[in-house]
Amino acid sequence: MRVTIRVKLTLLYGGLILVSGALLLTAVYLAMDRQLEPQLAQAVRGTPALPTGEIQVYSRDSDQVVEVARTTALDTLIVVSALCLLGVAALSLLGGWWLSARVLRPLHTITATARQLSAGTLHERLSLDGPRDELIELADTIDGMLDRLESAFQSQRRFVAHASHELRTPLALQRAALQIGLDDNPDPDVVRTRDHLLTTNRRIERIIDGLLLLARSDRGLEHREPVNLREVVTEVVDQHRDLAAEHRVELDVEAVDAAVLGDRVLLVQLTANLVVNAIRHNAPGGTAWVRTDGHGRLGVANTGRHLPEDQLPRLFEPFHTTGTGAGLGLGLSIVDSIARAHDGVVTATPRPGGGLRIEVVLPTGS
Repeated sequence: MRVTIRVKLTLLYGGLILVSGALLLTAVYLAMDRQLEPQLAQAVRGTPALPTGEIQVYSRDSDQVVEVARTTALDTLIVVSALCLLGVAALSLLGGWWLSARVLRPLHTITATARQLSAGTLHERLSLDGPRDELIELADTIDGMLDRLESAFQSQRRFVAHASHELRTPLALQRAALQIGLDDNPDPDVVRTRDHLLTTNRRIERIIDGLLLLARSDRGLEHREPVNLREVVTEVVDQHRDLAAEHRVELDVEAVDAAVLGDRVLLVQLTANLVVNAIRHNAPGGTAWVRTDGHGRLGVANTGRHLPEDQLPRLFEPFHTTGTGAGLGLGLSIVDSIARAHDGVVTATPRPGGGLRIEVVLPTGS
């Protein structure tokens, strides 16, 4: 059972009051015990006799009277004190529960805001009001840290976006020069060199496109709209049937209607990356399964070689490849980035017998 700070503070406050009350009542009891007997003895022995009809109580019986009176008074004191102490303890627990809630309220605000923070919501701040105590200083420190994080994220995004845009223009000019300048040269060495350079040029363009997409998805979503996952899957699978046929991979698709909130273009790219990976990283004659359900789940699995469990987290790192020579190593990192931009989760698990299953869970629209 998890014990919260509020419970701990309440128990600490109540326990402190209980112990303090018990010590106080013990001191009162001991003081009464010391002072009560002589006072009673003086009062009783100061009267030589007390008329009670025909029976007289003389001073020789005063010790017994003092003892009875003392015991009765102390017993009454213990009972009354114990009841008062229990009442004070109960009130202290209720008061501690209420006070701890007030003290911890700023912490709940800090925790709730921190939970909602992501790369797309770094502009949000705690901005707590109140006297300058430790909690306000903590909130201001976190706000300052968020300022620095937001600045670093924005600087990184601007660099990636600007660098990618600046690189695309010279690459386009280079490709045009290769195609036009060397198109009429029949020399086999020239043709081979031209094809190699064009292949390299296209590879660099794909890397730049991937970086641009990463920069866009890392910025988060400014606008969300309902998107039907079944329509997205149908569109992507139809576009890649020729690629599957080229690699001799069978596409097994089962898609049902599922409305998720997000950006349709990015979700199409996410699905396309998963389908392309399932085709390219497959065995000839293998199968790629694409599934959706009505709860925002998109699963893509394929046959292929076995991947160790400890290598799965690295699949989502940019430019990490599986060593097959297929792809640039950006596909799954883009999938992960797009999923996080949609407040979704991506998991990868190895299939028994080889291959991989990747599942994306996205928030559904109402």
